Amino acid sequence: MLPLESKIAEALPSCGIEPGGKPVIVALSGGADSVALLAALCALGCSCVAAHCNFRLRGAESDRDMRSARDLCAHLGVDCYIKEFDVDARRRATGESVEMACRELRYAWFGDLLDKLRAQCIAVAHHIEDNAESFFLNLLRGSGLAGLTGMRARNGYVARPMLGLTRRQIEDYLASRGLPFVVDSSNASNEYKRNRLRNVVIPTIEEHFPGGMGGVRQSIAHLTDNRRLYDALIEQKRKAYVTPSAIDLAALVAAEPEPRILLYELIKPLGFNMTHASDILASVSRSGLVFMAGDTALELDRGVLRINASGSLAAEGAEVSLRRDILAPAHILIGEHLVAEFKPGRDPNVAYFDICVMDGDPKMALRHWQRGDRMTPFGSEGSRLVSDLYANAKYSAADKRGAWLLTRDGVILWAVGLRQSAHFAVTPETRRYLRLEYRP
Repeated sequence: MLPLESKIAEALPSCGIEPGGKPVIVALSGGADSVALLAALCALGCSCVAAHCNFRLRGAESDRDMRSARDLCAHLGVDCYIKEFDVDARRRATGESVEMACRELRYAWFGDLLDKLRAQCIAVAHHIEDNAESFFLNLLRGSGLAGLTGMRARNGYVARPMLGLTRRQIEDYLASRGLPFVVDSSNASNEYKRNRLRNVVIPTIEEHFPGGMGGVRQSIAHLTDNRRLYDALIEQKRKAYVTPSAIDLAALVAAEPEPRILLYELIKPLGFNMTHASDILASVSRSGLVFMAGDTALELDRGVLRINASGSLAAEGAEVSLRRDILAPAHILIGEHLVAEFKPGRDPNVAYFDICVMDGDPKMALRHWQRGDRMTPFGSEGSRLVSDLYANAKYSAADKRGAWLLTRDGVILWAVGLRQSAHFAVTPETRRYLRLEYRP
């Protein structure tokens, strides 16, 4: 096994990738990084397919990249999915930048492929230098802790097995295997901010501060550790101040030394930003004011911030997929893990399901409670009325209206934030499982 392959093999568990399991979709541009990733994963026994995006932004060069991706896949014996996009049409419809339009088109298609192929994940070829570039971009934008911790090995359905590798290691690997790759001529242009960092700023830092980028990478690692502690604290505070339908704003303001930062973290999953948090705190003594973000309204009511999902999507529920994080109508983080990593806790905002919950292409949905709903709670004999579970948890009428139920083909799997059902539980026969974490 070559050194790069060994490094990627070590990273696979943290990426949630199981060699020999369900397909891994590799985002293949044809450049050095993605070619190395695809070749290495194949060498490690992963069942890979490739996904190549042709945005048609560089004329003949875009078509050259597409042919190169197709030829590589034929050489490796890998199925190659190719999608051509009309970026200009997307930009006319949305007003997005070229980079943002490409990103949105790319990941929407990746999500469709993920569901169609029932794949483990989308593997992308970000490496050490990419992570450092993201750190600087976020630093210059004035980002907080989340933006300075770099990319994660696994984020939703996106896996990054090469975050511990340098560009030099990647190029050496390709040379040792004699694998061809294409070079995007636009990488030499400093029109884009990331390219200016890569071509001008970072080389200048290395020139004047030799080894400085190693210090940057170490700082990212330290900040990542800090973020874990920060996230744990936020979750403790969430339990203290948030219910499914309200935030106790008066208590938060009275007790917390940094109420604006905490409020922002509590309302961020609902689509609200720091400006919203500042405006809400400036009006904390008033009632009747409503703040909107998408289909969600936050209404001030005598020191309580009531959460109201006003759109039809939230009112009627929506189909969802467990193959990636759910962003609407509720925010639920989803991770796939080997059963050896299973460490169940008692957090009602976390649920665990055997991976077979996704077998047979079921219809998954999030909806609100309806009269007569019943479920079979984990650890209980027989079914119970969901309304009884709510009553025992001392849910108010507003709490019940705002609470979510996760269903599979109409069967309730989880009273979200309260109780998991007995269906598709993790058992001694389980090999992989899903961890679902609700972010109220």
